[in-house]
Amino acid sequence: MSPVQAVLFDRDGTLVHDVPYNGDPERVRPVDGAREAVALLRAHGIRAGVVTNQSGVARGLIGEADVHRVNRRVDELIGPFDVWEVCPHGPDGGCPCRKPRPGLVLRAAERAGAAPGDCVVIGDIGADVEAARRAGAHGILVPNAQTRPEETAAADHVAPDVLTAVRALVAGVPEGGVLVNERPVRAAFAAPGPSGPAAGVDTRGRPR
Repeated sequence: MSPVQAVLFDRDGTLVHDVPYNGDPERVRPVDGAREAVALLRAHGIRAGVVTNQSGVARGLIGEADVHRVNRRVDELIGPFDVWEVCPHGPDGGCPCRKPRPGLVLRAAERAGAAPGDCVVIGDIGADVEAARRAGAHGILVPNAQTRPEETAAADHVAPDVLTAVRALVAGVPEGGVLVNERPVRAAFAAPGPSGPAAGVDTRGRPR
């Protein structure tokens, strides 16, 4: 296996519990194992970054300063992270950075000094792993109660939590269909939802 150069995490629902359009640092709550996962990466000399859609800025619900304050709190509780990349645009903005487009991943990889093929994106919805695929990176889905069954079924790699995913990566980039220490996550893990994305919302049926 070739070594992983950088791991890029989704923020909401992956590193911290998802609070829609959160602009309050006091509401940041890390998910179990997130801090340990980032510490493990640092211990192995692997750079860590965050790639996050924040359409609340475009919707006028939060400001960019609010996003930065929340990001600083995430950095304090879980980081430090080497790279932050934020898309503030809405789903109809046509920007190249909003996941599932690859722009955030490509920019973060460049800033981390890594080729996309040496990067892994860890997220909780299909848009995260699709952005990784389009960028030429590897993707790991870590489902939660909002992840749709079809997203879990379509993912190349699925891990039950971020710490398990990171433990698998310290040996090298994913090869084949199964990760070291990877365990199957049943469809029951995911909440039921409509069969396809609705206009103006993410693939979980909830705006982000």
